[in-house]
Amino acid sequence: MSIRTMSLGTSALQVPVVAVGCMRIADMAPVEAERFIRSAMDTGLTFFDHADIYGGGRCEEVFARAAGMTPAVREAMVLQSKCGIVPGKRFDFSKAYLLDAVDGILRRLHTEYLDVLLLHRPDALVEPEEVAETFDQLAAAGKVRHFGVSNQNPRQVDLLKRFVRQPLVANQLQMGIMHTGMIDQGMHVNMPDDAAVDRDGGVLDYCRLNGITVQAWSPFQYGWFEGVFLENPKFPVLNAAIGDIAAAYGVTGTIIAVAWLLRHPAHIQVVTGTTSSARLAECRRAGDIRLTRDEWYRIYIAAGNTLP
Repeated sequence: MSIRTMSLGTSALQVPVVAVGCMRIADMAPVEAERFIRSAMDTGLTFFDHADIYGGGRCEEVFARAAGMTPAVREAMVLQSKCGIVPGKRFDFSKAYLLDAVDGILRRLHTEYLDVLLLHRPDALVEPEEVAETFDQLAAAGKVRHFGVSNQNPRQVDLLKRFVRQPLVANQLQMGIMHTGMIDQGMHVNMPDDAAVDRDGGVLDYCRLNGITVQAWSPFQYGWFEGVFLENPKFPVLNAAIGDIAAAYGVTGTIIAVAWLLRHPAHIQVVTGTTSSARLAECRRAGDIRLTRDEWYRIYIAAGNTLP
C-alpha cells in the first residue's frame, strides 16, 4: 500500500510523512503489540520512533519481540531512537554515556544499526568536540547511519554543526494545532503582544533554511501532556472548525489535525503516539489531503490564536 513519503533532511533516506511513535508500546499485551506493528507495516508506516527512556527501555524490548526482528523485517523498516537523558538526574552527551546508550538500544531492538539517532534534549554541559568523536565512532562502526537532535534551538544546532561531520537530518520538536509557538512568533514580528516573544530562536525557519526535517511530537496534545484537544469540551470553537472541515472532506477530525501539520511548507514529519491501529490508519490518510489556506488559517484562529 503506497503512502506519501519525504526525504529526511538532506539525506537520501525516504520516509513516510507519518512516523509511528512507540512511547506507549510497553503497555500493550504481546499479541496486541504484534498486531499493531504488523498493521503499521502493512499500510506503509515503516518509520518507528523510540527513545531509550521510553518505559525504561522496555518499549524497545517489547517492540523487537513483537516485530519478530528477522533480517528481512529489519530491512523493511526505519528505526529511530533517542538518547542522552538520565531521568530525574541529568542530560548526558558525553562520549562514554552515548556509546553505552547506543549499544543498549541496539541490544534491546535486536538490530545491528539504527537508521537515525537523535540527541534527546539539550545537554547544558555538552562538549561538541566529544559529540563529534562519538558520531564518527558510531558511523564508522556501522551502528548509526544518520544523526539528529530533539528540542534544540538554532544556536545549539549550530554549535554541534561546527564540529560534527555528519549532517543533522532532523530536529524533533513539540508541535500541533494547540502548540504553535514556532509559527506564532513568525507572524507577530515587531508586535508588542505575547505571541511575538521569540522562545525558540526561529527554529522552524532555521530548519527550513538548513534542510533539517522538523519531526512534530505530541501533535494532538495541549499544554504539557494535559490531554488531547480533539473532541475535548474545553475547545468547542476549535472542534467545531475541525468538524466542519472534516465533514467537507468526508474524514475524521484526527485526519484533519495531522493534515494541518502536513500542510505547512516546512515538510514536517508527524510523530504519532497512538497504540490504536485504527487511529494510526487515520493518521496515515492525512497524507492524501491538502488543506486550503482558508482551512488552515481557520483552524489556527479557532485554536485561540490571533493574527496581528
